[in-house]
Amino acid sequence: MRALRQPSLGGPHLLALATDVPVPEPGPGEVLIRVAAAGVNLADVMQTHGTYEGGPQAPYLAGFEGAGTVVALGPQVEHLALGDRVVGAGYGAFAEYMVLPAAGALPLPEGWSEEQALGMVINWATALAALRLSRLAAEETVLVYAAAGAVGQAAVRLAKHYGATVLACASPEKHDTVRALGADHVIDYRTADVAAEVMRLTDGRGADVVLESVGGEVFRTSVAAARPVTGRVVVYGMTAGESAVTNRDLNFRPVQLIGLHIGVLAQKAPRLMGELLEELHALIKAGVYPPGRPTVFDLAEGPKALMALDEGTTVGKLALRP
Repeated sequence: MRALRQPSLGGPHLLALATDVPVPEPGPGEVLIRVAAAGVNLADVMQTHGTYEGGPQAPYLAGFEGAGTVVALGPQVEHLALGDRVVGAGYGAFAEYMVLPAAGALPLPEGWSEEQALGMVINWATALAALRLSRLAAEETVLVYAAAGAVGQAAVRLAKHYGATVLACASPEKHDTVRALGADHVIDYRTADVAAEVMRLTDGRGADVVLESVGGEVFRTSVAAARPVTGRVVVYGMTAGESAVTNRDLNFRPVQLIGLHIGVLAQKAPRLMGELLEELHALIKAGVYPPGRPTVFDLAEGPKALMALDEGTTVGKLALRP
C-alpha cells in the first residue's frame, strides 16, 4: 500500500511517500479500515520533531487520525461489522489502510462523509473535554489561544453555545474567521500584550478559563491572564515548547492548573470519554457541531500540509486523501 514514512526525527519535510508498505493486520480488539481521509494534527508535527511524548520511534508510518470503511475484523470484535464507516485514532493513518482499536472506532454521523467526520475524536473531543474539566459556567469569560485552528474553532463554538464570553487569540489574517465563529473579541497575539488586553476587556478581573495549547512563554502569559484564585488554565498542548510555573509563582499568583491529553483521558477515564462522545452526538443533532470542512491534500502532499501547520499559516482542519 501507499503510506507516508518518517525516516528520522528531523521535521515534517522529511516525510516520504512509500509505495511498498505491507497492509497491516488487525489484532485482538482491532479493526482494519480502508482509509478515505486522514486528519492532520499538531501531534503529527510534534512527532516529526521528536517532541510528542509516547509517540512511535523513527522510522515510522505517520498519522494518528483516520476515517474509512472496515475491511477486516480482529479477534474479539463484536460491535462492528465489515462495511461499517468509522472514524478513530491509532497509528499509521497517512496510508491507504490502518488499524484502529475497535473500542475507539466511532460510526460516522448520518449523512457525513469521512472528511467531514475528521476531528470528532481528537479536536472536538479535546475542546469539549477542556471546557468540561474547567467547569465552565454561563456568563464566564474564556480565553482561547490558536482560535483559528481545529481545536480552537471547536472551543470557540462550544464556549459560545454554553453561554460564555469568548476572547480569541489569532493572527490578523485569521480574525474574520474567528469572529464568524462567534468570538466576542479577537486579540492579535503577535503584537498585543495578551495578559494586559485580557485585563482591559474584563475590567481587571482576568479570564475565568484559559485554554492553552501553545506553551513556552505563552504559558506564563496564560497564568497572568487568568482570574486570580478562581481562574482555571487548561493545558492541552505545547507547540512552542516547555515552560514552568513554580510553587512560588502559584503562591503569589494563585490560579488553578488543569492538564489534558485526550488520549490519556480516553485510556484512564473511559466513562468520562464516553460521556463526552455522547454529548458530541447531541451537539451534532442540535446543529452546534456542524460537518467539518477540512482543507484536503493528496497523500503525496503530506509534507507540504504538515509544514504549513508547523509554520502556523493554516486555518481550521487539514486532511490527507490517500
